[in-house]
Amino acid sequence: MSKEAEGADNQSATRWKEEEYFYPAKEFTAQANLNDQAVLAGFSLEKFPDYYAGFADMLTWYKPWQKVFDASDAPLWKWFTGGELNASFNCIDRHLPHLANKTAIHFAPEPEGEKIEHITYQELFVKVNEFAALLRDTAKLKRGDRVAIHMPMVAELPIAMLACARLGLIHTVVFGGFSSSACADRVIDSGSRVLITIDAYYRSGKLIDHKVIDDEACQLAAAGGQKVETMLVWQRFAGKYSSAAPPVAGRDIVVGDELKKYYGARVEPEKMRSEDPLFLMYTSGTTGKPKGCQHGTGGYMAYVTAMSGMILDIHPEDCYWCTADIGWITGHSFIVYGPLALGGSTVIYEGVPTYPDAGRNWRIAQDLGVTIFHTAPTAIRSLRKVGPDEPKKYQFKFKLMATVGEPIEPEVWRWFEREIGKGQAVIVDTYWQTETGGFLCSTVPGIAPMKPGSAGPGVPGIHPAIFDEEGNVLPPGAEKAGNICIRNPWPGCMQTVWGDRDRFVANYFGRYNTKRDSKDWRDWPYMTGDGAIQTADGYFRILGRIDDVINVSGHRLGTKEIESAAMMVPEIAEAAVVAVAHEIKGSEPELYVSLKPGVSPSPEIEKKVADAIVFQIGKIAKCRKIWIVPDMPKTRSGKIMRRVLGAISNKGDVGNTSTLANPEIVTEIQNMVSK
Repeated sequence: MSKEAEGADNQSATRWKEEEYFYPAKEFTAQANLNDQAVLAGFSLEKFPDYYAGFADMLTWYKPWQKVFDASDAPLWKWFTGGELNASFNCIDRHLPHLANKTAIHFAPEPEGEKIEHITYQELFVKVNEFAALLRDTAKLKRGDRVAIHMPMVAELPIAMLACARLGLIHTVVFGGFSSSACADRVIDSGSRVLITIDAYYRSGKLIDHKVIDDEACQLAAAGGQKVETMLVWQRFAGKYSSAAPPVAGRDIVVGDELKKYYGARVEPEKMRSEDPLFLMYTSGTTGKPKGCQHGTGGYMAYVTAMSGMILDIHPEDCYWCTADIGWITGHSFIVYGPLALGGSTVIYEGVPTYPDAGRNWRIAQDLGVTIFHTAPTAIRSLRKVGPDEPKKYQFKFKLMATVGEPIEPEVWRWFEREIGKGQAVIVDTYWQTETGGFLCSTVPGIAPMKPGSAGPGVPGIHPAIFDEEGNVLPPGAEKAGNICIRNPWPGCMQTVWGDRDRFVANYFGRYNTKRDSKDWRDWPYMTGDGAIQTADGYFRILGRIDDVINVSGHRLGTKEIESAAMMVPEIAEAAVVAVAHEIKGSEPELYVSLKPGVSPSPEIEKKVADAIVFQIGKIAKCRKIWIVPDMPKTRSGKIMRRVLGAISNKGDVGNTSTLANPEIVTEIQNMVSK
């Protein structure tokens, strides 16, 4: 275990065992898109912003851009100004001369009795053009209009997105699992008068009625001042209407019926200015006004295309599968826009990874010949818990695996590398956010070694630093936790908060900017809102949101550190730490753990977890209580709802839990804790 740095003060001292390096195999390095160490020198901070010209060169432009970077309206940066392009053209049309009959999208339905659909680039071109014509002529949409899309993981979702982009419409995709209220909030804030949805979809073996949710969303939006004039309803089964909620006369249009009018339609892509908005992605808060992250066309497309090549190592011949939902930024950047801009083949799976059993992911990977697998630590922990032996049963071979969404515990990382990667795959542990559009930290897979539990250094072009409370930059190896910030702008960053410039400036730049009228980008470090440590080798270890860093008697403890220590105990499947108010210490950590199948709760396991935490971190991290629970409260996407656990521990209001995947577990845990 690394020792606390000499003289480190209590409030920022932290300990976490340093892990060994894992090096990429020569076989991978030889074929990697980026495998020349000398190239990285071109991304030094002294060469900002010129090195981003190479990112823009990966796209096809109608009109060449004149200037890489414009800081005249700081910190609302503009990228590749003067240029004109279209995102839909870059993802489809430009590939047709060489890749027309190559698969663009593999759609895997959840029912295994349904065949996987393979949509070629030519077929995608036809479908997107015909739907774009419908949006233009039937829905009467024009360039700059906003369109809300509330859909699950079906192939029609990226078709709708790309059709919007073709017309210059600003789409806002609402995660399919969100409630009618959450959908309405986004319709209202974006000013969308058209809502695109589907009648039904499969989840855990059940056909879920989806349209009924959006009927209610339209009512709520109208009450909030935004009328949905047109609802476009795709059908899960062509020619069959699968919702109990009938079409509303004068508002609803069944897409399959209407599309017949547009057979063979071709829509010329709008020539969008580089800085024109491409989409809005709302951050998922349960309270307060939703925050619409506005992403531009040229900068965003250049960034996700480059990251898909540099970090995910996508080649046109790869079959790439990101298991995220397109309703989140990961799905936008690394299921749709990035992979398709490179001419890759991207997989969309409708259902849950454990239906009908824990081998489902691996059957899909085997059947499609998936070479790149991109998923979340939550999914890895779940598969490790319910099907640890399943990967051995199937013939698949990944060259690269990526993790996203949250820090991954070293023990889980090693299982992922050993059992799913079969000791052959490179792993990139990516750190980034909805607001950043693409990766901030990761190892470059063809160059840098991996380290379990660490996201790695900044990706090429990104220059992160750890700032303390006073705005001082902490040097690598200081072993002090602080706020991870990005010193330089980058093309993938959100342009602003939709309709709220002041909120954008205050939330992301207000903390460390001291010159509000400055046009110098050096005066505007971007604050991520995450706590982190930079080790002596320059790698960053993300500790979680700043409000997830527990301050115990002046010691800042990352919740992820405690959870990682608990996961070292073999019996533990999942761990979640929350802060509990303490009148003397300020707060104390309280830990919830769930066990692997077949393991029964016992005081001995509780003691093993407590001992592991003290050993890995120190007595300061000792938890007030360790609760062994049957399961964690989770969203439908599998994320542990620590907010709910925190409310239980602090005897507070857990709020609305009806949208959780397992709302009944909340009552069980409440009863346990209240005894």
